[in-house]
Amino acid sequence: MLGVCYYPEHWDESRWRTDARRMREIGISFVRIGEFAWSRLEPSRGNFTFEWLDRAIDVLHEAGLKVVLGTPTATPPKWLVDECPDIIPYDEHGRPRGFGSRRHYTFSSETWWKESARIVEMVAKRYGEHPGIVGWQTDNEYGCHDTTLSWGAEDLKSFKRWLRLRYQSTDQLNEAWGSVFWSMELTSFDDVALPNLTVTEPNPATRLDFWRFHSDQVAAYDKMQCEIIRKHSPGRWITHNFMGFVSDFDHFKVGDNLDLASWDSYPIGFVEKFPFTEDERNRWAETSHPDIAPYHHDLYRAVGKGRFWVMEQQPGPVNWAPWNPVPKPGMVRLWTWEALAHGADVVSYFRWRQAPFAQEQMHAGLNLPGLDEWSPGGKEAMRVSDELAALGALPETSQAPVALVFDYQSYWSTMIQPQGKDFRYEELCFRWYEALRHLGLNVDFVRPGASLEGYPLVVVPCMTEVTEAARAELEKTKGVVVIGARTGSRDRNFRIPENLPPGPLGALTGNRVIQVSSMRPGLSDGVSGAVSGHAIRWREYLETSASVLATFDNGDPALTEKGKVLYLACWADAGLLAEVLELATKKAGVATLRVPDFIRIRRRGDLVFAFNYGTQDWALPADADPVLGEPVLKPQAVAAWRT
Repeated sequence: MLGVCYYPEHWDESRWRTDARRMREIGISFVRIGEFAWSRLEPSRGNFTFEWLDRAIDVLHEAGLKVVLGTPTATPPKWLVDECPDIIPYDEHGRPRGFGSRRHYTFSSETWWKESARIVEMVAKRYGEHPGIVGWQTDNEYGCHDTTLSWGAEDLKSFKRWLRLRYQSTDQLNEAWGSVFWSMELTSFDDVALPNLTVTEPNPATRLDFWRFHSDQVAAYDKMQCEIIRKHSPGRWITHNFMGFVSDFDHFKVGDNLDLASWDSYPIGFVEKFPFTEDERNRWAETSHPDIAPYHHDLYRAVGKGRFWVMEQQPGPVNWAPWNPVPKPGMVRLWTWEALAHGADVVSYFRWRQAPFAQEQMHAGLNLPGLDEWSPGGKEAMRVSDELAALGALPETSQAPVALVFDYQSYWSTMIQPQGKDFRYEELCFRWYEALRHLGLNVDFVRPGASLEGYPLVVVPCMTEVTEAARAELEKTKGVVVIGARTGSRDRNFRIPENLPPGPLGALTGNRVIQVSSMRPGLSDGVSGAVSGHAIRWREYLETSASVLATFDNGDPALTEKGKVLYLACWADAGLLAEVLELATKKAGVATLRVPDFIRIRRRGDLVFAFNYGTQDWALPADADPVLGEPVLKPQAVAAWRT
């Protein structure tokens, strides 16, 4: 259940066999290679030098390791960029993003698609049936470094083609975009311009379509690679390694191409990426926030249709955040067990040996740079290997009691028109997830319109456009549903619904939103009644035929109930959100176990795991007989017991 990322091209060939032997000795079974190797595989056009990779795969296979081979498309080589400059992406200011790092391509370039298909075909043909190859990774970290969207000539050409297929005529396009506003009407698809470099805000409907277009491009590009691999490598699975807090494309649509999802877990690095307060960042600097990794484990388990890997697990300090502290002792072990508790098939560490050169030389590995000497993280990985061997096979995961409906388009919509500067969809969903986990609950992520059958509690933090499929699932679910602000606030063309928000859910909730208010930092609106706390950032003014469970300070409805549907008309502070979700669990009959904010619980089959991110001891429940760890959970420790 453990793996590692390895770069044989970075090391003298004389070290490969020793590396492979040492991997096996510490319990590693899987090795990912090749995802950045294009310049070594094809140093000039048509000059293929596969022999070194042949030998590397043979060495790993002969040592008993299972190889996951990456397609090398994340790093087009210099000769290709020089020969085909139309593959280069452009930033929102119209500037080229050039060669010298990675992900320097736009998904819109037809030339890039042809070149990608060519190299993937060559690699898949050569290694597709090698007995050492058990799986494939397409590309590497789609969207990382803000590389989903591009604003160049190739993007405009492809965007026009996408719009023609979507709208058929400019009359339909103008109607969808509301182009009569500010005389933006077009008479030809050739008139379409990129939604950037405008004097003030570009048309939000145009921007949403531009985002949809790019998201579709990512999914189609990935599908192209998957089809080539499946043609030449039957019986092997395919994954892609998604990144944390990258929501610029619909990962569910890419997941439709894959056999399982994977993601790259850098919990401490993501503390700096997420909009935490400074106090939170300082508190969790050396452990990470207790929900960063679990949030993504549960999301990517959903993207992978129930299966996921951690393809890259942080084994020590990283190099790319504004600050890069050393994890507290025990955290690498904790993160590994936590991923397994959330259902990971494999946890793969990045990387085998710290590189003493180039951009990532400050990024830790399982071995110290240039040496056959274990790093502190490597020693913790060895401990996990021993514990896994002693514990035996882990039980299968089962459906959680709570479904969280997660919608990538809601992220795009609220980024396009936040209305309040600090309204961020990802943060809202994360805070709802955090509140549920404080109650000791397992949580499943569900894409809009997917089945909600069997969930006693369904939460929808925000879903700006409610499709017919999503509406139907929410209406037929037998569980309690909690719906958050801005849900149903736009239709498919980014218009306010005729019946006012929550649009298609008006009858289900009994509500109409008459107006909204975004509140600057420091302002709030009190809420009292069945729950109490404060609205921050955002509140709505409702007309309702539903029962009112709590009101704002001025007496307006803040929390309503119609049947089994609760509607929360604000961005709730931590106290209010906790009370709302605890009330919902009681109405749903879901058993909870409230834990301190530094403790997290996760159930996998009959095993219950506990994780301590804090600085204090925590006693396990009285009836817990640990099969891993001790009855008193020390800081940065893990425990597990059977139920």
